[in-house]
Amino acid sequence: MRFALLLCVLLSFQFPAFAVKDGSEIQADELYPRVKLETSMGDIEVELDRKRAPITVNNFLRYVNRGSYDNTIFHRIVPNFVVQGGGYDAEFNAQPAFPPIFNESGNGLKNDLYTIAMARQDSPHSANRQFFFNAKDNDSLNPGRRWGYTVFGQVLSGAEVVDAMATVETEYNMKVGWQNVPVEPVMLIKATILPPPSL
Repeated sequence: MRFALLLCVLLSFQFPAFAVKDGSEIQADELYPRVKLETSMGDIEVELDRKRAPITVNNFLRYVNRGSYDNTIFHRIVPNFVVQGGGYDAEFNAQPAFPPIFNESGNGLKNDLYTIAMARQDSPHSANRQFFFNAKDNDSLNPGRRWGYTVFGQVLSGAEVVDAMATVETEYNMKVGWQNVPVEPVMLIKATILPPPSL
């Protein structure tokens, strides 16, 4: 009991108002929840696959539910590859994150065009809040002899927005020392969990 309390206190420094919930309580009976992403270039609706990637979907939903993706940027855009965001505000400040999650890249979903997947560091189980859209079929990101990048959903509408994002002008940003940063910020204005479709 004392250890659990200490853990919550420590994690609260990483994510304010931390609660011991993994997101599974959000639309708990919905295997394919949908999320609307309102961006500065248009709206994108994604359908998530909780059946194939339950840990990843639950994790994504808890960030959306808290409004944690609102007013963040797509900070890395590589033409004909990926559109990545979810981790930084417009001033490139890293946003609070839950602890990393288990890599579910072996779930059978592929990093194909218009899928949504989790970004991570070199360590396979290091994904927390950043995600990306595949701007083409990226076989190199699928698991093989090594861990891949977890796909957890697909674009239902707004594929043309992903296409447009993937062609914006980018540069080396001296402020943060990163390549492939959009010259004009591409914003994720608001992410919303949509109600389940009526039967």
